[in-house]
Amino acid sequence: MKKLLLASAATMLATAATAEEVKIGVLLGFTGPIESMAVAMGAGAELAIKEVSDGGQFMNGSTVVSVRGDSTCIDAAAATAVAERLITSDKVAGIVGAACSGVTGAVLANVARPNGMVMISPSATSPSLTAAEDDGLFFRTVPSDARQGQIMADILLGNGVKETAVTYTNNDYGKGLAESYQSAFEAGGGTVTISAAHEDDKGDYSAEVGALASAGGEVLVVAGYADRGGAGIVRGSLDAGAFDTFHFPDGMVSGSLEEKFGDSIDGSTGQLPGNDSPGAERFAEVVGDAFDPTAIFSGESYDAAALLLMAMQAAGSTDPKVYVSKIMEIANAPGEPIYPGELGKAMQILADGGDVDYVGATVVEFLENGDSAGSYREVKIEGGKFETVGYR
Repeated sequence: MKKLLLASAATMLATAATAEEVKIGVLLGFTGPIESMAVAMGAGAELAIKEVSDGGQFMNGSTVVSVRGDSTCIDAAAATAVAERLITSDKVAGIVGAACSGVTGAVLANVARPNGMVMISPSATSPSLTAAEDDGLFFRTVPSDARQGQIMADILLGNGVKETAVTYTNNDYGKGLAESYQSAFEAGGGTVTISAAHEDDKGDYSAEVGALASAGGEVLVVAGYADRGGAGIVRGSLDAGAFDTFHFPDGMVSGSLEEKFGDSIDGSTGQLPGNDSPGAERFAEVVGDAFDPTAIFSGESYDAAALLLMAMQAAGSTDPKVYVSKIMEIANAPGEPIYPGELGKAMQILADGGDVDYVGATVVEFLENGDSAGSYREVKIEGGKFETVGYR
């Protein structure tokens, strides 16, 4: 009995010696053009972090905490400064983020690569990030806008729309999406009457709306932000009687748009990353009433945090240079399928030397370049609310 007690004490001491507090950076646009979306995104990432920490099987009983950073979504200097703080001062082991494409590229080039830090973005969608120099450190659980542009074109052409005007926010996200959409729409036989940039946070968009109205089109495609210039364009269009039917990409699909315009934009369409898989159902169960599980990028944020932590467990290390090689293995087959709410199960399998295939909330599957294959939820405004009409 004495020997058993001594052995148990030695085991406990060894575990305590190796257990630690692991920090995960959550670098999202908590202020700026997607601040209404960032609420559920941050909650999604932190839900996965809490699930792993509470499970007690991660890295010999190590706890996991989140450290938030505000990327602002529009200020690259601010975003890089915050990312630098997360890495050098807070000592995070990985970053969920950044949120918007422009600041994500800046953080990747100026902070993550020089410091060898892994980033998994749940919402940076610009096609330019696919070819960015990343030393294999950058992944995203959201599909590229190269795919979203094709999905947009398919929806509109399928609805019998032949001509659209396009306005896009003047940044990497807006430009990339507008170009991708126009190419796909015209290839399908449609006509883009005008594709014009708009700046965010202007008090008056009458000049922009006038140019769009002069060019004409059955539908106005608004590749912008629901909390910024995109909403201004919609307001100006409605007030001037220029357009009353719109198509909204992911940056516009927000509860704040419903609150601003209600049924005045009924009949408008859109899409955002989403699926009707068992993983999405499991995610809704895990979330409960904590937040809206269908909120844009919330599932992608949960998956990004989960992937970081599972890769660390698989590698037996929180060093990004070590665990980065495990991310692709964790995300793709073969292995035991893992869904939301099963992160503790995944940690045990990995600790025992087994393999997992993380399906997650968003049917995670990484392409060779670290992009997500992805799927989309098609929506339509009915009674002033975004209603799901299908998946693509």
